[in-house]
Amino acid sequence: MLDLSKLARQMQGISDHLTQEAEAGRRRVEIAQQLMAQATTHQALLVEQLNQQRVGGASQNGSRLLFAAAEPIEPLDTKIALDIAPKAHTVLSSDGSQISPSHHEIAYCYLLNISRVIIHYGQSRYPLLDSLPEVIYRPEDLYASRKWGIQTEEWMGYKRTAAEAVMLGELGHECAKTSDVPTVAMTDGSLIYWFLEQIPAAARDEILNPVLDAWDQLRQAKVPVMGYISASRSSEALNFLRLQACPFEQPNCMAHCEDRRNETPCNPFSPLRDVTLWSTALSPGERGPIWKSSAEILSGYGEHAVYFCYVHVGAEVARIEFPQWVIEDNRLFNSALSLMLAQVQKGFGYPVALAEAHNQAVVRGSDRTRFFTLLEQEMIRAGLKNVGTSFKEARKRGSIA
Repeated sequence: MLDLSKLARQMQGISDHLTQEAEAGRRRVEIAQQLMAQATTHQALLVEQLNQQRVGGASQNGSRLLFAAAEPIEPLDTKIALDIAPKAHTVLSSDGSQISPSHHEIAYCYLLNISRVIIHYGQSRYPLLDSLPEVIYRPEDLYASRKWGIQTEEWMGYKRTAAEAVMLGELGHECAKTSDVPTVAMTDGSLIYWFLEQIPAAARDEILNPVLDAWDQLRQAKVPVMGYISASRSSEALNFLRLQACPFEQPNCMAHCEDRRNETPCNPFSPLRDVTLWSTALSPGERGPIWKSSAEILSGYGEHAVYFCYVHVGAEVARIEFPQWVIEDNRLFNSALSLMLAQVQKGFGYPVALAEAHNQAVVRGSDRTRFFTLLEQEMIRAGLKNVGTSFKEARKRGSIA
């Protein structure tokens, strides 16, 4: 139980601290705005420098830079008002949740619950709002990741991510066969799976390949897929301004700043985030320039390399990510952005389809209880004896106080 009286004493002084942080944040934004104005003038030179540092560098990822800087594909001062969504359109989404494995439960297994959401607008068609659960219990599935040194609980999260993408691919394929209205497939979060950088190549392929196959399905169906990131903490775009702020003639972190990573002279606006800067530059309904992400893992994405832009959706500035093939099709790209903005407006600040996908996928405490009750009944019906939770789990579920 949380003791609020003790907590209140620790909260003293927080308002002064937040006031100071707000003032420091304003100064960082001013510095970033000045650098943005300078970088806009020298954009071509800075892009050339960025590409030079990525070739033949001395660091592990082939770059002489110690930070990941995105490459602007359009002028830095780009501000484009999004189109109005057509009356008839369709939005797809999928999300996932799980029941984690526990040795204290009646059986060591886990459950993935993947939602399916298809919402039709202006078409007099019923939506699809449900989820598909899958129980994983066979040893060859539970412990498949151990050969790569990955724990079952961790692997479960990776498999869920892949299952969400696969579901989107299936939904897009089915919709393309029954409708020709503008359609977009939305997922909550980034299309850049950063966690893949830390796992062996064989494990990475088992997760990434089904995702890329699903995106191929969507590409063939002419259904753009996007990642919607609310409250993004990325500074990939701001890092491009560090090239402008670099005091050296040629940016080369490996030569000039390798021994002082935490106090590099080219980062006077740290820890400012991209969305903070773009919130001062964009008006509601506008997007900024398109950027190409420089994440190392994207080298394995092929034609699905991820691009992004920032959009002022009204309530906030959101980071919107697309595979390369969506960016290359201007009609698909603009259509996807217009449908996304309509979703945010219908959801009063957050896309309706993403909220519904979460609600359909989420596994609550009562669902967990019913799941293990069903499992217990099935085990007893099969003739198993001594079915029950561990003494530790049983005691935690009830208090003796």
